[in-house]
Amino acid sequence: MKIKKEYLILVIVIIALAAYLSFRTTDRSQYSLPVLEPVSTEAVSKIGIKGTEGHVEIEKSDGKWFVLPDKYPVNTGKVKAILEVASQLKLTALVSESKNYDRYDLTDEKKTAVRVWAGDQVVLELDVGKTASSFRHTFVKIAGDHRVYHARENFRNTFEETVDSIRDKTVLGFEVKDVRKIVITKNGRPETFTRVETVAPAPDPTSEEAAKEKPAAEKTPLWKRSNDDKIDIEKVNRFLSTLEGLECDRYIYGRKKADLKNPIFSVTLEGTRNHTLHLFEARDKAGENFPAVSSQNDYPFELVKYRAEDIMKGLDEEEKPADK
Repeated sequence: MKIKKEYLILVIVIIALAAYLSFRTTDRSQYSLPVLEPVSTEAVSKIGIKGTEGHVEIEKSDGKWFVLPDKYPVNTGKVKAILEVASQLKLTALVSESKNYDRYDLTDEKKTAVRVWAGDQVVLELDVGKTASSFRHTFVKIAGDHRVYHARENFRNTFEETVDSIRDKTVLGFEVKDVRKIVITKNGRPETFTRVETVAPAPDPTSEEAAKEKPAAEKTPLWKRSNDDKIDIEKVNRFLSTLEGLECDRYIYGRKKADLKNPIFSVTLEGTRNHTLHLFEARDKAGENFPAVSSQNDYPFELVKYRAEDIMKGLDEEEKPADK
């Protein structure tokens, strides 16, 4: 009898415990997540980002984005990524109500505060913390709400921007096929490289039908130095490729283009449009950063050593081995 009583008590305890756990789980899943108002990317007019590296504000004017207050052009790819996060932001789970923000990098010292405007109205305001261990979520806190949530996707890095990092770094852009002349000045001595078009013979037709539709001869570019020597077209193309779509490593603040004088290397590309790039002596003793200016950019900038040296090799002639 005693054993039966013990079994009965044990069964009752198990049932009670199961019911408690069931109700507790149900209660935990009953909380409601805030529903964020959708953000229209077209309507967004200004974005503010305040993080560990400082404060950045960008604003849209006439369909283009600029960094305030100096109106530097912005990297369109980075703005697009920020707008995608803002328009698709979705909270997926409640993480904490304890106000212990340090473990989520949501303290004032570690968080990235984001504000998004549409006209004069703030349409999104949140604090962005670190990435969750799953790497598929980001810890966030919404304005006016002390709780911490999981937001879908890993987007912490998207908002880790500074004035310099979010600027458009493109300093030279052109089509290689449009270049007809290259003038390189090094150590005060200019050298000119000219593109000459030569006509290749058309292939012989192998049938009567081919003879009727005889292909036009293709023009093959040929490059020559100032002394009329030929230069390998692949070498020219490699050089132009280093300049095509050139991006600087960082901008120089507190100086104007006119402040930089006596370039140690210059290259001018002539064709459909003319483009010029000037490089100057390295600013630091280690010679790691070379100041530069471009005809396509209103601001002085820097190129790191390996990039600058690659450009300054220019179209140097290969050294011939000494006779033995």
